[in-house]
Parts: sequence; C-alpha cells; structure tokens
Amino acid sequence: MRHLVHKLKRTDIHFGMVGDGTSLREMQNLARELGVADYVTFTGRVSDAELLAMLNTADVCVNPDVANEMNDISTMNKIMEYMALGKPMVQFDLAEGRFSAQDASLYANKNDPLDFAARIVELLDDPEKRKRMGAFGRRRVQNELEWRYEAPKLLAAYDALWVKTQQRQQPAT
Repeated sequence: MRHLVHKLKRTDIHFGMVGDGTSLREMQNLARELGVADYVTFTGRVSDAELLAMLNTADVCVNPDVANEMNDISTMNKIMEYMALGKPMVQFDLAEGRFSAQDASLYANKNDPLDFAARIVELLDDPEKRKRMGAFGRRRVQNELEWRYEAPKLLAAYDALWVKTQQRQQPAT
C-alpha cells in the first residue's frame, strides 16, 4: 500500500481489509505508521451480506498470502469467492493458487511486494483486461470448479481410501 500510494502516487486507490484476526490492531497501527491509513478501511468481521457488498465494489481483489510451503499447496477461499463474483485478482505465484485461478489472476513474483503492487496497477489501468479475467474466473467456477463437478472427485478419493483401509484390515488367508 505504501509503495502504491507514496511511490507510485496512486491516490485514486482505496483498500478494504475484512476480518478480525489476531493481527488486526497491529495492521491498523502499521497503516498509520506507513501513512496509508486514509487509503484503507478495516472493517473487522462483517456479515456475509456486507462482505458481498464490499467485494462487489472492488475493481481488483488480492490474495496477499506469502509464498511458503503451506500456502503453495492451498487454495484460499477468497480465490474461489473472487472468481465466483467475476473479480480479477493479484496474488503471489503459488502452485495451487495458479492452478485454481489460472487466467483469472495476475501473478507477482514470490514474496515481492513491489511486483505485487505493479500487478495491481496493471489491472487498475486496464479495464478490458479486468473484464476478461473476471469473466474467465466466473466461467471456470461455473463450468469446472462448482461443487457438482468437484464432489464426485472427492467421493472417489474417499472410496479409494476406504477400499485400501478395508484391504489392510482383512485377515490374511
């Protein structure tokens, strides 16, 4: 945020931070220290309806989860939510995030906040790209990732594990 506002002079930007995690106070203090408090709203925990309303006003959504072993193999709920709402996003280049979002996201170099900021600006300055990426994400959720497509895969995985468990539990003859 500091780089976008102070170095790139993007005073036409506003960030929304939703949630009341253990670092909320620390993040609010950091925003003041960095001189970006006027450019961010910390909502704390909000209802689903409030979150939906807020996301619907966003031009660009972000997944700022840093590259680490856990994040590299996890798809965060927010990625699916952004795609379901047809929102383009920026995230660090993580294996599972890239697999899930594909062309619905721009990917910043791992843990490089300046590149992350550059990707945000790239999307802010290109409404057509945002529209294409958002539409891609929405289609991907509707036609590939929706629960009706994913449930059979999950059930098949459970079935395979169940068979293996049953085979191990049968006494040898």
